Amino acid sequence: MNDQEVLYEVEQGIAKIVINRPDALNALTPNVLSELRGAVEKAGKDARVGVIVLTGAGRAFCAGVDLKALEKPAGADVGDALNNAARDVQSAIEDVPKPVIGMVNGFCLTGGLELALACDFIIAADEARFGDTHTRWGLRCTWGMSRRLPVRVGEAKARELTYTAEMISGTEAARIGLANKSVPLSELEKTVREIAEKILANSADAVAAHKYLYSRSRKETMAKGLEREYNTMPEISDTLERIGGFVKKG
Repeated sequence: MNDQEVLYEVEQGIAKIVINRPDALNALTPNVLSELRGAVEKAGKDARVGVIVLTGAGRAFCAGVDLKALEKPAGADVGDALNNAARDVQSAIEDVPKPVIGMVNGFCLTGGLELALACDFIIAADEARFGDTHTRWGLRCTWGMSRRLPVRVGEAKARELTYTAEMISGTEAARIGLANKSVPLSELEKTVREIAEKILANSADAVAAHKYLYSRSRKETMAKGLEREYNTMPEISDTLERIGGFVKKG
């Protein structure tokens, strides 16, 4: 069994980055996020790579923050160690001059969904499960969900997903525009490779130039909203009650 928490491999122009904590449904820790950022930056500099694919090992893309790794939270915030590391990964994904495809094979929840939303686009298995479960745990998003999710699915649908904490299938995610496409899990790798090959057939410089335009435009319109999300924190009274069984006591 490979004990690396993030795997990196390159084949025929495609860098595949895999979150490799299948027993924990690829839940995120500061170390995992740091390794993810390093892998994305490595792919950006790797001359063999034209397209980056981000996915997870086992039956999950990423189930979100590893609640067992949390220190006792101050209110509804997961803390600077996770926040800073996650935002750095998102910036790396959005700034790398190569397309990043989120290949969602299974559970894609909360912090995992926030990572997927930073990708250029998402291809999902029909069987995948997407959800924003912040409200279930008495937490509030701090990685840009309030800006990125409405861009994908519209404000009303984003509110519904967040307020209800309901999980939806990959098929439904594609129907509402959260994912670009969904296919049976058995066809997911093949479908992503076919899309990547279409990108690789085009001018790498032109693709990079367009990614820069899309990313800069999105960042310019999101800036104020992200600042508000990052720098304000309401009082949520039942956070510890909801996640107390997971977090470290201190």
